[in-house]
Amino acid sequence: MIALTVALAVLVGVTLGLLGGGGSILTVPLLAYVAGMDAKEAIATSLLVVGVTSAVGAISHARAGRVQWRTGILFGLAGMVGAYGGGLLSRFIPGTVLLLGFAVMMIATAIAMLRGRKNKTAADEGDRAMPVGKILLDGVVVGLVTGLVGAGGGFLVVPALALLGGLPMPVAVGTSLIVIAMKSFAGLGGYLSNVQIDWRLAAMVTGAAVVGSLIGGRLTSLVDPDTLRKSFGWFVLIMSSVILAQEIHPGVGIAAAALTVVAAGTNYACKRREHCPLQRLGERSRAAVAAG
Repeated sequence: MIALTVALAVLVGVTLGLLGGGGSILTVPLLAYVAGMDAKEAIATSLLVVGVTSAVGAISHARAGRVQWRTGILFGLAGMVGAYGGGLLSRFIPGTVLLLGFAVMMIATAIAMLRGRKNKTAADEGDRAMPVGKILLDGVVVGLVTGLVGAGGGFLVVPALALLGGLPMPVAVGTSLIVIAMKSFAGLGGYLSNVQIDWRLAAMVTGAAVVGSLIGGRLTSLVDPDTLRKSFGWFVLIMSSVILAQEIHPGVGIAAAALTVVAAGTNYACKRREHCPLQRLGERSRAAVAAG
C-alpha cells in the first residue's frame, strides 16, 4: 500500500497546486484509509505534509509579490498559538470524534467551494489592512481548528483574508500559504508530544505531494478555475461520505454519497437547460447577496 499511498500523494499535491489549498481534506483520508494509520497519526502526518507543501508553494507567490507579510505573519503567529493548543487538546478527544469533526469540515468546505465567492481585484481592495485585533482573533480560532482536526485551514484563511481583510484573491491565496505553513507546523508540534509518526512514510508522502504541487501550479492556466473548484467541491462531498461510512455506519455513508451524486447530476443537467428553475433560484440568491 506504500506505493499506492505515494502515488495518490502526488495527486493530492497536484490538487494543492491547482487550488492553492484543501490538501488536508484529501491527505487525512489518504493516510487513514489507504496507508492504514490510526486517526491521530494520520492527522499529525497531514500537518507535516500540508505544512511543507504550503511553504514550498508560498515561495513562488512571494517572488511574484502576492504575499502581504504584515497580515500573514500576525495571522500566522496567532494561528500557531491556536494550532498548538488544538494539538494538545486532541489527546483528550477520541480519534473517531476528530474524524467525524473532520467530515463536517469537509462538508462545509465543499459547500463553500460550490457556492464560490466574489473575487476582489487589487485595484479595488489591495491597500486595505485588516485590524490587528481581528487578525489575531481570526488567527487563533482558525488555528485551533487546524490543530484539532489536522486541517491546513486554507478554506478558512482565504475567505477571512479576502472577505474580511479585503485582500485580492491572488494575494489572499499567497498570504494564506504562509499562514497555513506556520499553523500546520505549530499543530504538528502539539501532536508530537503524544503521537508517534512513521517518519519514513511521512517523508515519502511529503516529497510526492511537493512534486505534485509543482506540477499542479504549472497546470493552473490550462484548467478553468470555476469548473475545477466546483468539481473538487463535489469530490470532497463524496470523500466526506467515506468517512461517515467508516466512522458511523455504511448506510449513512452510502446515503450521503447517493445524495451527492443526485445533487451533482441535477446541477449538471440544470446548467444545460436555459430555463431551469434551480438556475433562476441561484441567480436570485446571488443577486440578493450582492445587494446586501
